[in-house]
Amino acid sequence: MKILITGGAGFIGSNLAKYFMDKHEVLVVDKFRSNETFSNGNLKSFGHYKNLIGFKGQIHCGDICDRDTIKKMREFKPDVIYHEAAISDTTVAEQDEIMRVNLNSFKDIIDIAYENGSKLIYASSGATYGDAPSPQSVGKGENPGNVYGFSKLMMDEMGREFNAKTGLHIVGLRYFNVYGDGEFYKNKTASMVLQFGLQILSGKAPRLFEGSDKIKRDFIYIQDIILANELAINGDSGVYNVGTGNARSFQDIADILQREIGVNLGNEYIANPFASQYQFFTQADIEPTRTGLKYEPRWSLEDAIKDYLPAIKRIYNSEFK
Repeated sequence: MKILITGGAGFIGSNLAKYFMDKHEVLVVDKFRSNETFSNGNLKSFGHYKNLIGFKGQIHCGDICDRDTIKKMREFKPDVIYHEAAISDTTVAEQDEIMRVNLNSFKDIIDIAYENGSKLIYASSGATYGDAPSPQSVGKGENPGNVYGFSKLMMDEMGREFNAKTGLHIVGLRYFNVYGDGEFYKNKTASMVLQFGLQILSGKAPRLFEGSDKIKRDFIYIQDIILANELAINGDSGVYNVGTGNARSFQDIADILQREIGVNLGNEYIANPFASQYQFFTQADIEPTRTGLKYEPRWSLEDAIKDYLPAIKRIYNSEFK
């Protein structure tokens, strides 16, 4: 097959690119990073060439909002499109830019898929739920707390509407808290698995919010994300949660990391400055995902952290020593 991956130099996109490169013809499209920042000081693009070292396929550097890039993607005539490109920083205040990049460009991606009869699989997000009660279920209580989550919710609505009208194969995957190799270049938005790991390897006690044993998330390993994306090629069209269905605490992460690294540095607890707008519990309802995609998560938090730890050590040795 011919597979197009937007955001292919990012965390999830680069993992998909490397996974498919030996089986199919792959075109990666990414804006790549520059010095451009948002008003919050964070980079506008996290795409990094180092995520694609070892990749064997085509690379096009371009913005998905740019006409020449859209032309390039259309001319590739993909069989499958993985649309991972987006502004994914939930703290960005520029609503106009997020809506242009995330929502407006999605219509162009849908048009390319329709013209070529491509199967379209795109990144939605658990951020669509906001403070909805757990377990979060598709179609129930979506109440995004930021413009990023809102843009993804509107993408889901656009995808559903186009599928209903045309029958085009469209699958939206609502990723929960993803972690794994390739996330380092997300900077401050990288998972706490990586951030705690780097703190511990530097000899510091992990810094957690007070009450972190009761703050829980549905942490999902990158290998299970790849699995869900592959299954989506032949699964039923729709919007699906991609998590484990099992919420774990931030304290669990710190404890597992210290145990695996072989240290006992204790913990440093700090007040949560975001307490008034914080999600204290997320857990994905994955029963529809099991049915529609035949998806079953394979990685526990313990096994995944053990698998991820050599990469965390590599990052520490190459970037911090």
